Amino acid sequence: MSGYVLAIDQGTTSSRAIVFDRNQKIAGMGKMEFTQHFPASGWVEHIPEEIWVTCVWSCKTALKKAGIKASDISAIGITNQRETTIVWDRKTGKAIHNAIVWQDRRTAPFCSKLKKAGKEKLVSRKTGLLLDPYFSGPKIRWILDKVKGARKQAEKGELAFGTVDSYLIWRLTGGKVHATDATNACRTLLYNIETNEWDDELLRLIGVPRAVLPEVKDCADDFGMTDPAILGAAIPIRGVAGDQQAATIGQACFEPGMLKSTYGTGCFALLNTGKELVRSKNRLLTTIAYRLNGETTYALEGAIFMAGASVQWLRDMLRLLKDSAESSALAETADPDQDVYLVPAFVGLGAPWWDAEARGAIFGLTRNTGRAEIARAALEAVSYQTQDLLTAMHKDWKGARDTVLRVDGGMVGSDWTMQFLADILDSPVDRPTILETTALGAAWLAGWKAGVWPDQKGFAERWALDRQFNPHMDPALRKKKLAGWNDAIRRTLTKR
Repeated sequence: MSGYVLAIDQGTTSSRAIVFDRNQKIAGMGKMEFTQHFPASGWVEHIPEEIWVTCVWSCKTALKKAGIKASDISAIGITNQRETTIVWDRKTGKAIHNAIVWQDRRTAPFCSKLKKAGKEKLVSRKTGLLLDPYFSGPKIRWILDKVKGARKQAEKGELAFGTVDSYLIWRLTGGKVHATDATNACRTLLYNIETNEWDDELLRLIGVPRAVLPEVKDCADDFGMTDPAILGAAIPIRGVAGDQQAATIGQACFEPGMLKSTYGTGCFALLNTGKELVRSKNRLLTTIAYRLNGETTYALEGAIFMAGASVQWLRDMLRLLKDSAESSALAETADPDQDVYLVPAFVGLGAPWWDAEARGAIFGLTRNTGRAEIARAALEAVSYQTQDLLTAMHKDWKGARDTVLRVDGGMVGSDWTMQFLADILDSPVDRPTILETTALGAAWLAGWKAGVWPDQKGFAERWALDRQFNPHMDPALRKKKLAGWNDAIRRTLTKR
């Protein structure tokens, strides 16, 4: 076999595909952005057909740039934006509603109702999650209740639910396979992470018929063969993981205590806790890091909803930037005597605050505040939020002590941002040579399962450091900056 692996990385703002060769090097890449829809305040949607079209285009482009044919690909791995919810008709394959994106807050009233009824403790015990509109289950309920006749169809087994991975598997296999993996299933509020199965009590509580659910498999498993008419050959799909878990794998964080943080649309830090299911007392999430050969590895996760998306907001909505990369150069020129804080609660605040009703705010503005200071505040907010997550992790689990953070995602290309991150964390930050770690993680799952890539140990040995950022900020300045951030957060929270 060739050893080439095709990774489909379906994200929140774009779809990309990367061909990796036998040595885990990038041979070709395709990427296409797609439209973000905001039909109401706090609502975020995608068009499923557009997701599909951009994925297929990206795959064909990656193959062309790699100079190979579909028949040269040994296996496909899929990684995806988690929690984003699609419901489609099993006969036609057409979605009955736009995809409801993970950032969407329309189900906040339903989640609040369950919280007031005292149900969050039950949900957290079984799922490791909190009752928040972030997760898929309430989104499924909303679609089934709002689309005429959908709930009856669902109960008859005529409809299928899937996170984006399931939808792509369905389309790629010509409707032959309806499946997901454990890392995506565990983000629905419907999956018991101790028993590793859909939970009937949770299904009744959320209001989701079992008939719509996909089969749950290991992350490295048999997810069927692609229809040869799509890419030009029948290719086995052998790896699936949600984007943050895929990045954890791509960063080779296979040992308990290893920590990664991805800075893309949002920011997500995952701490490998091994076989130990750590119950957070500081409002972090307990989640499945990966499941291989039927064995589950757990993680503590902190989820920040807005990271790179804040920079996109400055670019697209305020028109303060020509492109996202300009933010770093601007930040370097900002007035150091201005203490401007941007709290990016555009779609509520995630961990460790979990305030769905909070909204974005900027503090510390003066007549002298300009583009540079606001750009710097947007980048600094990512580091402050990461510090909040790591503080909670240290409180929850002793294995989080003295951990070096491995980083990836689009924002980590900014040396300024990574240095500020190290300064605020007062801890080293490691940036790898391959920044496409999410796609690499999905590719490893597929390549390993197909028998053309090395095992965990061999893969981890190939992880390579590009640069380590070490802290050098004056402790007094760090303390002052964190105090200003904490005050800004306090002012933003609706639940003080």
